[in-house]
Amino acid sequence: MDETENMDITGMPLGFPDSFEQIKEMTMLYSCAMREICTKLENLSQEFELKEARNPIQHINHRLKKTESIRKKMLQRKLPLEYEIMRDEITDIGGIRVICSYINDIYEISRMLKQQDDLLVVREKDYIANPKPNGYRSYHLIVAIPIFLSSEKQIIPVEIQMRTIAMDFWASLEHQLRYKATAAVSDSTRRRLTNIAEDIFNADVEMQQIYEEIVAIE
Repeated sequence: MDETENMDITGMPLGFPDSFEQIKEMTMLYSCAMREICTKLENLSQEFELKEARNPIQHINHRLKKTESIRKKMLQRKLPLEYEIMRDEITDIGGIRVICSYINDIYEISRMLKQQDDLLVVREKDYIANPKPNGYRSYHLIVAIPIFLSSEKQIIPVEIQMRTIAMDFWASLEHQLRYKATAAVSDSTRRRLTNIAEDIFNADVEMQQIYEEIVAIE
């Protein structure tokens, strides 16, 4: 049988999602969830700025995972390509990246965010204290937030990645280099990237200490 017989007009397998209406529903729900959390983050940043006379968040980005990327992730995890399973199992369809000035800002913003009683922390990974083997550092939170519609409430998960400016610089360029490479990256190149990540983290720590020393003098 021709493989295309099992695909819809978007090129996606039938049943994932079942219809264009489900794609629109998914886009609406996760966009609403990201907007709610971005508002929370902006409110916390404004409160922090009022109390500390500085803004701990440099900027906030958000993205909705593409359907093809979701499909690939489900195939990698050997999950059936079904809409409801996607909703239950894939927790990073909606993603928010928060870029902070200092390492301590990341922990403080995440602490304040987790205290909000309408958010449920689904998963938490501290890659700052425990970096990945390649040197990647970031603070990851997956939270579930209620979205109130006209006739129902739905709970939607969103992944939040929090990094300093320096961590984001390394992660962005490392990602570009990894996907640009047409051949396997050599061990020596991987070590160089890991060493750079460590140097960047040390610089982050040094900048934090300098900031604290300056504030102590004022």
